[in-house]
This record gives sequence, C-alpha cells and structure tokens, in this order.
Amino acid sequence: MAPRISLQLYTVDKALAPDLDGGVARLAAIGFDTVEAFAFVGRAAELRTAFDAHGISARTGHAFLVEETIPLPDGTVMTAPSHADTFAEASALGIEIVIDPFVGPDHWTTREGVERVAARLNAAAEEAAAHGLRVGYHNHDHELRPRIDGKPALRVLADLLDPRVVLELDLYWASAAGIDLVPFVEELGDRIVAVHVKDGPMREGISTAQVPTDQTPAGQGDVRLADALAAAPALEYAVIEFDGFDGEIFDGVEQSYRWLQATLAGSDATATTGVPA
Repeated sequence: MAPRISLQLYTVDKALAPDLDGGVARLAAIGFDTVEAFAFVGRAAELRTAFDAHGISARTGHAFLVEETIPLPDGTVMTAPSHADTFAEASALGIEIVIDPFVGPDHWTTREGVERVAARLNAAAEEAAAHGLRVGYHNHDHELRPRIDGKPALRVLADLLDPRVVLELDLYWASAAGIDLVPFVEELGDRIVAVHVKDGPMREGISTAQVPTDQTPAGQGDVRLADALAAAPALEYAVIEFDGFDGEIFDGVEQSYRWLQATLAGSDATATTGVPA
C-alpha cells in the first residue's frame, strides 16, 4: 500500500499563525487528510478543532525527546516540555508517532555521543508505549556527515535503537550530506517509516548552518525522491516540507502534492502488477 501524503506544518506556519482555520482549509482543498504537527504541546485542543473541521488528522508530530534544553538561532534557549506532557498532548491530538526533530551536531562525532542519543530515544520509547505511541528521530545533514567505524553516524544510531524506535529520513538533507539514497534506504529497511520529501539543486556546501532558499517542489530538483520512495519497504508517511522557498508556499506545496500523488500511484501499481504503470 502506498504511504499517506502528509505535510510538515512548519512549512506553512507563517500562514497558519494568523489564521489557523483558514490555512488548514487551504490544505484540505489541496487534498491533504494528514499533516505532521510541531510545537503542539499546549495547543493540541486548538489544532484538533481546526483539523477536525476540515477532515484532517495529525498522525505524526515533532517534539524534543532527547534534549531538555535547545539552543535557538536567536541565541536564546528553549526548555523542552516534559515527556509526560508531550505524550499526553500527542494522544489528545491523535498523533501516532512522536519524532524528535533535532539533536545538535556535537553529539554525532563520537560513538559515545551517538550512544547517548540512542539511550534517550530508547527510554522515551518505553514511556511512549504506555500511551500507545511510537517515537522516532528525524535527521538533517549533520547526523550523516560524521563517520564512526566507517559508517554515517545516523546508521550507527539505527544499530543502537530499540526496535520500537523508528526513523523519519529527510531525503534532501541526506542527499546534501553525500548519501547515496537508494542503498542507504534499503540498508535501513523497516526502520524507515516516514520520509521528508523535499527537493532542490544539490551542490557543495548545503547545510543547516545556512538553510538554502532555492528548494523546489518535489520532482523539480536533484534529489532522487522517486527512487528513494520506491526503495522503502515499510514507508507509512511521505511528508512534504520546505525549509526555504522563494515562491508562493501553498503553490509549492500543491505542486509537491500532485507530484507525490502521481509518483506513489505509479509505484503502487508497479508493486501490485509487476509492470510499470
């Protein structure tokens, strides 16, 4: 079965902030019935009301699980909500998988650092199970550039994780880190249950240290999205996201949605019949 098409709401946050209901209505009009929430602790009820009004659910959500304090780009420090509050709000919103979106670069350069991340995710998975939830981790480029025993640090993490902990592989950032997507996705296998679908020109120097603004709708850049999607055997969610986009954001989102619709429909038909659609 083809994965569900979703959207990381951070992509359209500037539109949702002044008019949550209106923004969610625009997403429903595009065709979304699933989204990925972020910063949902403390506003699950508000989000649920808007989602329910337009036939949308949040099946995945981003929340910090590993770090208790998170440095922000403006120099301030954010205190992450407790795991208890995070999982309670996730349950209230209908989320199934709570995904940690960021652990800083310093923790990915040594095996000890990666072991610490794995231990905290494994502990969070135990807590989440009591709420009927799963947990996962979402990468950028800095988890894949360092090599530990010849493997990308994220691959080392995967070997240390409890089987209940899943991965959401950001295909754009993995490509930016020089990863050959298809064999990497195949190697991680069932561990990958979600991907971030984003595209753009690939060149030297792409990094979260300075996020590019020339990302493109899916299928219009250099990322091997279609091949990576076809290589993931346990994929449940294909999540559209833009970190930086120069065009009208809802237009970019809709173009990505239509491309994913066509691509996943073709992949599903090929898997079912054994011949290209």
